[in-house]
Amino acid sequence: MVWQEIKTALKERLGESTFNLWIAPLECVASETDALTLACPDRFYRAYFERTHLTDLQEILTEKSGRSYKITLCDKDVASLPAARPQEQLRLPHVPVRKSVVRSLHPRYTFDAFMLGESNLLAQSACKSMVNGDDTVGSCLYINSSTGLGKSHLTHAVAHTLLAESPATRLRYVTAQQFASEMVRGIQTGAMDTFKSSYHDQCDFLLVEDIHSLKGKKKTQEELNELLDSLIKSGKRVILTANTSPRDLKGIDNEFRSRMGSGLVTTIQAPDLATRYRIIENKAAQSGLQLSEDVIAYMSQQIQGDVRRIESALLSISAKASLVGGPVELDMVREIVAEIVGLPGNLTTELIGELISREFKVSYKDLQSRSRKKAIAFPRQIAMYLGRKHTEESLENIGRIFNRNHATVLYAVKVISDLCRRDTSVCRQMEILDRKMREL
Repeated sequence: MVWQEIKTALKERLGESTFNLWIAPLECVASETDALTLACPDRFYRAYFERTHLTDLQEILTEKSGRSYKITLCDKDVASLPAARPQEQLRLPHVPVRKSVVRSLHPRYTFDAFMLGESNLLAQSACKSMVNGDDTVGSCLYINSSTGLGKSHLTHAVAHTLLAESPATRLRYVTAQQFASEMVRGIQTGAMDTFKSSYHDQCDFLLVEDIHSLKGKKKTQEELNELLDSLIKSGKRVILTANTSPRDLKGIDNEFRSRMGSGLVTTIQAPDLATRYRIIENKAAQSGLQLSEDVIAYMSQQIQGDVRRIESALLSISAKASLVGGPVELDMVREIVAEIVGLPGNLTTELIGELISREFKVSYKDLQSRSRKKAIAFPRQIAMYLGRKHTEESLENIGRIFNRNHATVLYAVKVISDLCRRDTSVCRQMEILDRKMREL
């Protein structure tokens, strides 16, 4: 059977987005009467494909051919046999050897798969600028955030893009711990000159993750500081990540801290409600999980902060749904979410503001702005009214969240209360929002 026919059938079954992500990258390297060998981009991709989509492939093969097929999955570097490799191209004199050193990359951590929101827009734009060689960001970019908010996704995306679009760029992508281990090995084996040369002379783009792990390692900090100085002065590009800003790093030398903060420093905040909704919607689609709007809305309201908790919840939902069969019910989702994040906590005005921004299709930043446009002022007044009604927060605190004073909150409460008495449509709208408040 022709591989292209199988792919067409898989596209119809899985949908275009899942197909592009998990089927299109596969390469058919061998096809026999009852056997098929497919090459995957890497071992992580192979493991996930084996777990989630191999059954679909097996069923379609059996359905189309009428017989059982043996399917073998391998990695692309294994599939490329020595006899099939083209002869290595001779290198011109004085042209440096191209040798990138890259940690294992997650196949789905690309720019296309990155969910953009107000909380991460600057970090994503800066990474793209660094890849494109745009001078607006400078030579050094420092990204910090709590765990699970997308630092690694962005650095993997940078590496994917450079390897695919700028293969001549000599990329070195390591964690700070790996860098420290290499340096110690260089000292122990008397190969520090080789170690230094590999970074100072054979690196065009440096990615170092988890700088905070160098706490107290003075010698490693000095070595990395010297490297950053050398690369930045040479016009090379550097991206560093950590769990806090340079000024808040503990156990880090002041000169090293100053060097890291010499370029653009950007923070990735926890995703807002609208971004969480899109993340859940997208990840569910990738997993072939059918979720109703109510289920997605509930999950986006309850699971805040670390995006990995969203992935954990979806994995649990998928497993439980496959065991019990039938559609995914909200009660089942409530149980799973409670296991992951605990029972719903007290309602806050911030959470209400995020929900109102989504319901009225205005950004949370607009609600906090000085704008008096009706399309923004009215939802803001509703958010203040509901904050006063459903929370124990003071007028001052509610006003502070929307950059207003307590008098403005009192006025908003009066306006919405009057409208509820006089306008049946507003009253009905408040009843709907009240129900949603109780579900938060």
